[in-house]
Amino acid sequence: MNVLERLMGYIEKEHLLMPHDKILLTVSGGKDSMLMAHLFAKAGYTIAIAHCNFQLRGTESDEDEALVRKFATENNVPIYVKHFDTKAYAKDHQISIQMAARELRYTWFEKLRHELQFDRIAVAQHLNDHIETVLLNLSRGTGLQGLQGIFPIRERIIRPLLFLKASEIEHFVDMYGIAYRDDQSNFSTKYARNKIRIDIIPHFKKLQPDFEIVFEQNINHFKESYQLLQQFVEPIRRKLFYPIDEGWGVRKEDLEPYMDNLPLLYELFSAFNFSKAVLSDLQQAWTRESGRIFQSDAYHMLLDRNELFIREKEFISPDEALITSETSTVEWKHYCFHANVSADLAIVKASEVAKLDYDVLVFPLTIRSWKVGDSFYPLGMEGRKKLSDFFINKKISLFEKENIPIVVNGNGDILWVANYRMDNRYKITANTKKVLTLVCKTD
Repeated sequence: MNVLERLMGYIEKEHLLMPHDKILLTVSGGKDSMLMAHLFAKAGYTIAIAHCNFQLRGTESDEDEALVRKFATENNVPIYVKHFDTKAYAKDHQISIQMAARELRYTWFEKLRHELQFDRIAVAQHLNDHIETVLLNLSRGTGLQGLQGIFPIRERIIRPLLFLKASEIEHFVDMYGIAYRDDQSNFSTKYARNKIRIDIIPHFKKLQPDFEIVFEQNINHFKESYQLLQQFVEPIRRKLFYPIDEGWGVRKEDLEPYMDNLPLLYELFSAFNFSKAVLSDLQQAWTRESGRIFQSDAYHMLLDRNELFIREKEFISPDEALITSETSTVEWKHYCFHANVSADLAIVKASEVAKLDYDVLVFPLTIRSWKVGDSFYPLGMEGRKKLSDFFINKKISLFEKENIPIVVNGNGDILWVANYRMDNRYKITANTKKVLTLVCKTD
C-alpha cells in the first residue's frame, strides 16, 4: 500500500473528511507540510494553501514563502500568505515568541477558513509529534487527559499525517523528490520539545527499536483508560455544573461530598485545566476563605459564599465606553445605554433608569468596570461608601461585579452603579434645569 492509499485509509478510519469537503492546508515549507501538500494535491479534494511568514528568520522566512508559492503555482493550488510582526505581538501580549506565533497562525487560519467557506484546516503533525507531546506533558506533570497526545480531529482542525513516523516522512519526500526547507530553530535544544526529540527519544530507541509503535500503543491504552474514567465522571459533572452568563457555576452544597477526593476533583474540573495544586488550595480554603480566586491558564474560579463561579479570563478583562453630550446610544459589554437630555424633572424609581443633573456633569462620561478603591455617595444612604462594601451588602459576587457598568463623571466621580444606585451628589434637585436620563438595558 503506497502512502497516498494509507492517507486515504487513515482519513476514513478517523472520519476526518467527507468526500466533498474543502480543505485549507497549512504549509510552512518544512518536509512534513510539503509532503501533506503533495499528497492532497493528488487526492482529489478541493484544497487551498495557507502560509504564515512570521518574519523571524530574515531571508530564510522569505525563502520558505517562495518555496510554498512555487509549489502552489506548479500544482494550480490557490495560496494565501500572511505576514506577521511576531516579535511586536509577543511584546504587546507579554508572551513567548513561540506562543505568539501559535496564536497568530491559528487565529488567521480560522478566519481564512471562514472567509473561504472551507470545511477543515489540515495541520501536518505526525506520529513523533504525537509522542513528543505526551512526553512533554509528562515532564510538566499531567493526568490521563494529558497522556492522550494530539487528536486526529478537534473541531475544524484535522491532522491527517499522525499515522506517519518522522523517518517515513523523510523517506517519502526523498522518494518523490519533494523540495522542502529546514527551519534551523528545530535543531536547537533550548526548546523543551526539541530537547525531547534530539536528546531523549534516541535513548528510548536504543532500548526499544520500535519505540514509536510501542509508545503509540501505550497512548491508545491511555485513551481507553481515560474514556472509561469519563464514563464514571461525566454524569457527576453534568449534575454539578450549570451555565451562568459567560461561564459556569457549582453549588457548594452539591460539591461538598466530593471535596475530600482530590483525584476526583481533578477530573471533575479537568475541562478548565486547574492543576491539582490549585484544587488542593481550594480544599484548604473551602470553609474559610470566601471571595478567593483560583486560576488556571485560561480560567478564573471564584469561591463565593454558597457557590463556585468559573469564567474564561477574557470575559472579565476591563474595557470602557464613552458617553458624550451628543450620545444617544452606546453599548458596553452586553448592556445598551440610551441617553436623553430634557427638562423632565419627574422622579423615576425604576432601577434601570438614572436621572442626573446635566449642568454638574463633565463630559465625556465613562462606562467601565469597578476598580479597587472606588467609592461613592449612594442615594438614600448616609455618607461615602466603598463600592466593594456596597457590593458585599448587596451580596454581589466578584464575577458579577466585573460585569456591572459603572458610569463615571469626567472629573472621576462615580455617577451611577447601573441598575443598582445613583450617587447622591448628582441627583436632580429643585434647582436642576436640564436632566440627563440614562436607561441601561441588557442586549
